[in-house]
Amino acid sequence: MLDLVIQNQQKECDLPADSFLKKCAAAALMDDSQSQVTLRVVDAEESRELNNAYRGKDKATNVLSFAMDMPDEFQHVLDLIMLGDLVVCATVVSAEAQQQDKTLQAHWAHMLVHGMLHLQGYDHITEADADEMENLEIKILSQLGFDDPYQSQAKHNNE
Repeated sequence: MLDLVIQNQQKECDLPADSFLKKCAAAALMDDSQSQVTLRVVDAEESRELNNAYRGKDKATNVLSFAMDMPDEFQHVLDLIMLGDLVVCATVVSAEAQQQDKTLQAHWAHMLVHGMLHLQGYDHITEADADEMENLEIKILSQLGFDDPYQSQAKHNNE
């Protein structure tokens, strides 16, 4: 079970319903533990600042994942596992959805699944890790009723 705490800093953005965001994030939870994640929806400037500070990239990005690093001696006293924070830039997600000919909901679903997998230790640094993570994303998104996000990206890149 997942407790998703949503902090929307972008009141004017076209954000999917909270219930949809929670459903997508919960679908990517890889075990049955009771967990908590904070989703913070930000503007391009905050995304750029965080991306620069934590990844050395001076540009806004779609999703950033900040996994919680809690000592075991503290974790065992909590009723749930605090996985960490997801920071999603609504304007970047919207622009990418349009560029990739995806629905906004499909791209939000992908960003949440992608970020949730990062919070659980998955990564795409090596080709093998990228293949594993992408295959999980495709499977989870399919269960949510969405097409393979990498097929539409490949199609868009070939045009």
